[in-house]
Amino acid sequence: MQDSIQIGRLFGIPIRLHFTFLLVIPLFTYIIGYQIEYSASFLEEIYSLPYEMDLSLITAGTMPYALGAVVTVSLFAGVLIHELAHSVVALSKGLEVTGITLLILGGISSIDEGKSPDPAIELPMALAGPFASLIIGIVTSVAAYISYVTISQPAFASLVFYILGYLGFLNILLFLFNLIPAFPMDGGRVLRALLAKRMPVHRATKIAADVGRGFAIVFGIVGLLIFSPVLIIIAVFVYLGAGQEASMMKYNELLRDVCVKDAMSSPVTVVRPHMPISELVDLMYQTRHLGFPVMDGEDLVGMVTLADAGSHASIDSDALVVRDVMSSDLMVVSPSQPLADVLKIMSMQNIGRIPVVKNGRVAGIVTRTDILKFIEIKEYSGDKKS
Repeated sequence: MQDSIQIGRLFGIPIRLHFTFLLVIPLFTYIIGYQIEYSASFLEEIYSLPYEMDLSLITAGTMPYALGAVVTVSLFAGVLIHELAHSVVALSKGLEVTGITLLILGGISSIDEGKSPDPAIELPMALAGPFASLIIGIVTSVAAYISYVTISQPAFASLVFYILGYLGFLNILLFLFNLIPAFPMDGGRVLRALLAKRMPVHRATKIAADVGRGFAIVFGIVGLLIFSPVLIIIAVFVYLGAGQEASMMKYNELLRDVCVKDAMSSPVTVVRPHMPISELVDLMYQTRHLGFPVMDGEDLVGMVTLADAGSHASIDSDALVVRDVMSSDLMVVSPSQPLADVLKIMSMQNIGRIPVVKNGRVAGIVTRTDILKFIEIKEYSGDKKS
């Protein structure tokens, strides 16, 4: 995932932080610290404590915000364990896990399930995360209660209880929330896996996505009625996630057994490294193509796009040539490569066009627009046949 930094590896899996994660830590810290007395009262009630909490240590000075930071970081540690549970099950089933990313609304595991997820694998993999959260919630809740009734100093007992009790409550809430049968939550994947035992996966995905959109609409309406920005954000997240999952599965179905050569543009216009940028821009406007492979003799040495040329607009364009702005970090595909795989690569890495190389020579170029047009034509022809 772009806009992320890698902070380490666990079980060989890269662990990344999205920039939104760095925003949510201080936000959650402030919210928890600001509402410290209310949340303490709430926890006291749901855990049915035998005697009233002593808040003298919890509310002293900057302690509310220190506790907010501890609870927030610990919560995301639980989210990481949740995602690791998904990933470890995936690895045990022979799937490739390319990373775990922590972001504003939790975490996401990048797992390659292939074009059509196997329900026998997806079901235990989807359930592993929520049940990891449930175990964390139960263990920390029990530890919170035991610590409260065994620690002799009331103020310190209340402090320990607050941290553990809050984490117990949040992880059980995470377990329940993730089991809502709506994409992109785990419950949506559970629903798809169960449906896919009785129907094709793409149809099961559509039903699960429609259920997800239904939940999103309900969340949005309730969020507007009670003026809850968090619930509205969750509604948008669920709605978009459900649509994205359905679209990707539809694309995979339409692109089944389709190769790059079926959608690529050929022959392809190439440019030379010494071409002036002003000529490059003119060529782009003439051909209505926004990117070209760069050839030095018979060698493919880079790709240059309109964005590359525009990023150097502040410099005298007459003094620049293609070599100065092109990207030499190349990704190429072969004509026989599955088109669905290429679309997935483009989506994950935000690439608009990729050169197609056969026997060391540029055979064409495939763009995201080419693929989407191909899908549109195939979908239209399929509708006419039906």
